[in-house]
Amino acid sequence: MTQWKEITTIEEWNRLLEGSGVKPIVVLKHSTACPVSSNALDEYESYLAKEPNTDVDYVMVKVIESRPVSNQIAEDTGVKHASPQILYIKNKETIWNTSHWSITKAHMTAVLN
Repeated sequence: MTQWKEITTIEEWNRLLEGSGVKPIVVLKHSTACPVSSNALDEYESYLAKEPNTDVDYVMVKVIESRPVSNQIAEDTGVKHASPQILYIKNKETIWNTSHWSITKAHMTAVLN
């Protein structure tokens, strides 16, 4: 099973963004206080448990605990913050993003595989 990694610093985010030309990234913005976000995390993990695209780095940012990182992602991508939210970033550009109930295993499979 492919695992996601939590990022908590702007340095980690900058490294991933810089490296997105070599290895694209999928970022899940997760709120630990929100049931919709909890559902999105379940969908993310069920996508990763099946047959995820292995040429991608999967990360998660807790929006309350790591607000500066979450804000930096919104600023760098130009994608208005939502939570939960998922972003697919390649060559420093956001190829796809969606939020709330649209974060599903089927949706991720369609876009990423």
